[in-house]
Amino acid sequence: MTDVLPTADDVMEASIRLRSRITSTPVLESEELNRRAGSRVLIKAESLQHGGSFKIRGALNGLLSLSQSQRRAGVVTFSSGNHAQGIALAARWLGMQATIVMPRDAPRIKRLGTERAGAGVVLYDRHTEERESIGADLADRSGAVLLPPFDHPDIIAGQGTVGLEIARYARDIEVELEALYCPCGGGGLIAGCALAMEELFPECEIHAVEPEGYAETKRSLESGRRQRVHGNPATLCDALMAPTPGAVTFAINRRRLAGGIEVTDAQAARGVAFAARHIKLVLEPSGAIALGALLDGAASNRECVAVVLSGANIDPERLCEIVAEYPEP
Repeated sequence: MTDVLPTADDVMEASIRLRSRITSTPVLESEELNRRAGSRVLIKAESLQHGGSFKIRGALNGLLSLSQSQRRAGVVTFSSGNHAQGIALAARWLGMQATIVMPRDAPRIKRLGTERAGAGVVLYDRHTEERESIGADLADRSGAVLLPPFDHPDIIAGQGTVGLEIARYARDIEVELEALYCPCGGGGLIAGCALAMEELFPECEIHAVEPEGYAETKRSLESGRRQRVHGNPATLCDALMAPTPGAVTFAINRRRLAGGIEVTDAQAARGVAFAARHIKLVLEPSGAIALGALLDGAASNRECVAVVLSGANIDPERLCEIVAEYPEP
């Protein structure tokens, strides 16, 4: 981590760095979603990205920003699964060694994807052990670079290319983007998107959407300083269980975000089921959480908004259970 905050220019540079290596994911529209949300919604389908989530953007930008000697030393990170897969995949593309600290209860599909990409996996108990200290110890002993999942300027700039693509699309179709609804854990994606919106849509309201029990960005924005999760609340949104906003991410988000929205597991699950039925996309609950907020009326009576569908890494059995549990109303 560094004390230097990334800027909109860093997002632009990341976009140039990444453009031949990642997928520019589509922006979709759904008449049924527009009807239920009470607004025209631009759907950023980042679930179709390499590795099944937006995380490859920040991971690859971070690794491409390393020196050759740093790349030779390898990389260590900690992640519940999506950043793990992003780092593993990016490291494979660049011929680097990667070691990932993952919770034992991470979804099976995320662990298998990480291992399949060639990374080594070190498991820990998220309730009794500190992943940051495990990762730091591994990096110290091996000489590898420690690249965190969200609280790093290069990671934030890479994630911001999601917002840049949304803004460019909205500009090209000549619509005024009033608000952006974005999943939020540690805050890297939404911080990057906030930077990306500054030039093209500076008046766009940016809303952090978080799981019930983990709305620490919402609480931090309200109090003016970073808050922490109390205990270990259960949630379907395993990718959004950061205990506190990042120092770098919150320094950006506190001045740019309009606020936060807390979403229940049921709302996130309805987002998963709706996407499968009506948008024909596979989403994990963390990736569908902002969609769940819109289905509950978060953007009603606005002319045009955007929503990020951030990830697709859900175990197939769990997807079937959710679709069966939440039939059409």
